Amino acid sequence: MPAPLRLAIIDDHRMLLAALSEWVRSSAEDVEVVAAVASWPDLLAHPAFPVDVALLDLDLRDGLPVVVKLRALHTAGVAVVVMSTYSEPAIVRDALASGALGYLLKSEDASTIVEAVRTAAAGGSFLSPRLTAALEASTASDLVLSDQERRVMALYGSGRSVEQVASALHVSSETVRSHLKRIRDKHRRAGIDVSSKMALRARALSEGLLADD
Repeated sequence: MPAPLRLAIIDDHRMLLAALSEWVRSSAEDVEVVAAVASWPDLLAHPAFPVDVALLDLDLRDGLPVVVKLRALHTAGVAVVVMSTYSEPAIVRDALASGALGYLLKSEDASTIVEAVRTAAAGGSFLSPRLTAALEASTASDLVLSDQERRVMALYGSGRSVEQVASALHVSSETVRSHLKRIRDKHRRAGIDVSSKMALRARALSEGLLADD
């Protein structure tokens, strides 16, 4: 029989911390809560650290950026599932981009929490169906490009310079740069990186703005 997954829960709301610990203990024989702490320093000082998976409160009021915690846990070989009361797509994307393997709302039931822990321990990513739907809807709304933005993206993605795009569209180079900035901003909000010309070209191909050579 394989050893149980060693889980740490970090939340500064002690009643919720106790409840989460009990929910996991009563819902999964293959997950052992080896640390339930109310602060980041308490986690690092705990004799059971490093653990297999950390269930980390995104909203710890300690002034330390969550990205710093995620990097430290990653370095220690700990998979992280973030918990929060926030469901805004931008916050979810930021947490995932910073290294979290999963994101849970604190209102999730015990079975969902356990599923997220198991998935993260296996190296997979986890979002509840509710959050997945919210992210997909946000991506669709954030990526509405104007006709002119689509033209700029197609021409620039085809390999033309800013000046060549400006000449083709009979606008100034500054106007083209403004369009490119808006295009990149919209994709960034949707969690898609098109900061380089190569990435923008790849995205233009995937959106059907360019024909694949």
